[in-house]
Amino acid sequence: MTDAGRREAGAARHEAGPGDEGLRLDRFCALRHPEVSRSRLAALIREGRITLDGRAARPSEPLRAGARIAIDFPPADDDTLVPEAIALSIVYEDAELLVLDKPAGLVVHPGAGVREGTLAAALLHHDPALAGVGGAGRSGLVHRLDRGTSGLMVVARSDAAHRALAAQFHARTVEKIYDAIAWGRPREREGEIDLGVGRDPKNRLRMRAGVAGGRAARSLYRVLEEVPGFARLEVRILTGRTHQVRVHLAALGHPIVGDATYGGERSASVGDPKRRQAVRAIGRPALHARRLAFDHPRTGARVFFEAPWPDDLRVLWSALGGRPE
Repeated sequence: MTDAGRREAGAARHEAGPGDEGLRLDRFCALRHPEVSRSRLAALIREGRITLDGRAARPSEPLRAGARIAIDFPPADDDTLVPEAIALSIVYEDAELLVLDKPAGLVVHPGAGVREGTLAAALLHHDPALAGVGGAGRSGLVHRLDRGTSGLMVVARSDAAHRALAAQFHARTVEKIYDAIAWGRPREREGEIDLGVGRDPKNRLRMRAGVAGGRAARSLYRVLEEVPGFARLEVRILTGRTHQVRVHLAALGHPIVGDATYGGERSASVGDPKRRQAVRAIGRPALHARRLAFDHPRTGARVFFEAPWPDDLRVLWSALGGRPE
């Protein structure tokens, strides 16, 4: 079996194919399970819960074709997830999946310092049958958006649908397009950013472009509209790395407005008081996952979804002098 593997009762089984020859064990697991953080997978390897041909292995151990990888997903702390009545903006829903428009500020999974008020808990309240889909505490979630990013996400309603969707993310056939409001005006109206993304060695809470050992990352951007000092950009990501759009635009020299992590505090440089206040009021990266397209896990038909700009981005862009959406 060389596909996304199968998961039963908290376990996943995979067999490395010829194309996986030489791939590191931790890298292989991250590619097969994009819904699980790399730090979580690394911890499972250290704990011996991920085995290679029936034995414990190092994260860096290279694979051979035919190697068998077993992952035991234990009941995690967030397996005690309590359903919470948090309003969801459902864009589409059927027996296999649902697509939602996540608001900025909503954390996807419980994690360090965040145990309540998560999207996972909201989904469990919306549909209790999502418990365990995709793994303990996942509530069917296939991918992530940063807390401050708004926009479209797809949720699987069965393990079969989860495997099918996760395989598409792994194969990079899912179309993901973001809208961003960035500082400055790019010299080129459109272009490609091909810079690997990895942990910043000086600050492990940040990502960094071009860092040694970073994972390959590609983004395509084009300018949709410009106003003095700012640009509205469309960014299509061809890979899915942590903070990819934010890191890539910062590396281009045009960080996202409101992104203190990668752009710093720049509002003092805005001369007009109304524009300056609008920049200070946004309170989060001005980034929105606008478009999502993938093959339906049951029918195979290509499905497309769009989410309009949220009110805070409309207000910001209008205050900066842009055309209303």
